[in-house]
Amino acid sequence: MSDTVSISCSVNGEPVAAEVPTSTTLADFIREACGLTGTKIACGHAVCGACTVHLDGVPVASCSAYAFEADGSEIRTVEGLEDADGELDPVQAAFADLSAFQCGYCTSGMIMLTRALLDRDPNPSGETIRKWLNSNICRCTGYELIVEAVARAAEAANAGPMR
Repeated sequence: MSDTVSISCSVNGEPVAAEVPTSTTLADFIREACGLTGTKIACGHAVCGACTVHLDGVPVASCSAYAFEADGSEIRTVEGLEDADGELDPVQAAFADLSAFQCGYCTSGMIMLTRALLDRDPNPSGETIRKWLNSNICRCTGYELIVEAVARAAEAANAGPMR
C-alpha cells in the first residue's frame, strides 16, 4: 500500500497537481507544495481559526483537513483574494485601513472567514459578525477594530461589484 497519493486541484484559480504523503494536511500542502505562506498554523487542532481557507467556497480549518480531501476541489487562500491588478479585496482593504490586527498571525484566517460571511450575507448585523468571528481566536487585540473592519468591508462590497 502506498503512503502517497496524487492530487489535482485548483489553488487561487491555478491548477496544481502533486504527489503528497497521505498524512499531509491541507495547511501543509498549501504552505509547502504551493508556496503560499499566508495560511498560518497555530493550534493545529481546528480551534483557533488562523488556518482558515475556502474549500469549494466553504471556510475550513486547513490544519485538520487532509490534502487528499481537496482532490478535484477549488482552494482559495488569502493570497487569492486580491484581483489580477493587485487590488485588495474589500475585506483585506478594510483590515489594512483600520489596522484591525496587531501581530497579524490570526489575520489571514479572520479575513478568509469574513470573506465567507460576506459571500453569504452581504449586510451582516453586528451580532452576526460577532457570532462568525467567535470561531477565530485573536490573542492580541480586543476584536472591536476587527468587527469594525468587517462592517466596513460589507459597506464597501455593497457599494461596488462583488468578486
